[in-house]
Amino acid sequence: MLVEIPDVLTAGELADVRRLIEAADLVDGRVTAGELAARAKHNLQLPQDGPEARAAGEIILKALGRNPLFNSVALPFRVLPPLFNRYDRGMRFDAHVDGAVRAVPGAGIRMRADLSSTLFLTDPQDYDGGELVIEHSYGTSSVKLAAGSMILYPAGSLHRVPEITRGARWSAFFWTQSMLKDDGLRTLLYDLDMAIIEVRQQIGADTHGTLALTGVYHNLLRRAAEL
Repeated sequence: MLVEIPDVLTAGELADVRRLIEAADLVDGRVTAGELAARAKHNLQLPQDGPEARAAGEIILKALGRNPLFNSVALPFRVLPPLFNRYDRGMRFDAHVDGAVRAVPGAGIRMRADLSSTLFLTDPQDYDGGELVIEHSYGTSSVKLAAGSMILYPAGSLHRVPEITRGARWSAFFWTQSMLKDDGLRTLLYDLDMAIIEVRQQIGADTHGTLALTGVYHNLLRRAAEL
């Protein structure tokens, strides 16, 4: 399931994140890649433990916490602190799959990476190339969103970033461990949640039927959630 989440960041938050990351030193993006991904990765990245990355990451995590669409789609259990990268002209990230397990910095624990996220921090008109190309069961999607908007997709998807031919592209990327490991079940619960919301909006109030459906949603989540 691929879901676009618009306006994750407000204009002020986006400006604050850009100010922080543009002032930071950059390193080779391969420092956080696994052995196979490192061969495909050609970009720049903020040091993961740098103060700028931590401060910008906190802004994004707080924004995600209040975003109802992200929480409905992901049903997050753990969210890895965001990382930040920049693609300049000639840079790219060839086809790869994200690692299944990630270490949580400073926590001494690991987490399962169920969902990958790319939060675009540069507007599409400011660069050419650099789309996020994701292969999935229904074909291939090429994603290039407005600054402050995000794409959420299964971490096991084959994906790539074609070469930048003009300008530069900033983005944040991170992984989420969902309370539901099964992507199909997570999709069903998301569809049910969206349907309940739509019916409530059409009726303008809760009914016995919408309350019963809400109970079904939560009881299914209760049976399947891993905490």
